[in-house]
Amino acid sequence: MMLRRLAAATALALPLGACAVNVAGDGEPAALEGAVGDATRGRAIVASRQHGLCLLCHSGPIPEERFQGNLAPDLAGAGRRWSAAQLRLRLVDPRQLNPESIMPAYYRSEGLTRVGRAWKGRSILNAQQIEDVVAYLQTLRD
Repeated sequence: MMLRRLAAATALALPLGACAVNVAGDGEPAALEGAVGDATRGRAIVASRQHGLCLLCHSGPIPEERFQGNLAPDLAGAGRRWSAAQLRLRLVDPRQLNPESIMPAYYRSEGLTRVGRAWKGRSILNAQQIEDVVAYLQTLRD
């Protein structure tokens, strides 16, 4: 809660392992590492049961994928509800906005608990993949 108030008042540079994000308000306004997102690749990551695992908790407009989750917000309309900056921060480290979030930090590698040996010191998605997912989610307007 304190971080949310502080972030709303000023821009913060927060370290996330080997990288840092610059929180402004409730988002990360700059593309990570200058990457340009590709919505087609982003859709594949969201739909993937091996990479993003987004549909484990979220449902979304990906009809070919069965057994979508209902624990988290529906991804349909995500691009209408949230800006690219807001989506980016939610992917990078959702606990910066909601400390109680069960969503994993997809671009954070430090200060995490109960991390599998293969993932120690690594982020779940790299900067390009984060930007691809943001590009895809921005296309979801309905």
